[in-house]
Amino acid sequence: MIVVVGVIIGAIYGGLLARKRKGKPLDILQYTVVYGLIGALIGLFATIIAHRSML
Repeated sequence: MIVVVGVIIGAIYGGLLARKRKGKPLDILQYTVVYGLIGALIGLFATIIAHRSML
């Protein structure tokens, strides 16, 4: 669940950042995808750390 939230937050942030920098539609798409992946990785590591700390 943390991974999904990370993807959504990262994608929204990336899209807004690209739009703020006056990017073309493909630039906005690329930023959205890349920041979504970064958010997913952060969420994945957060999930692993949370599960390890429960043991």
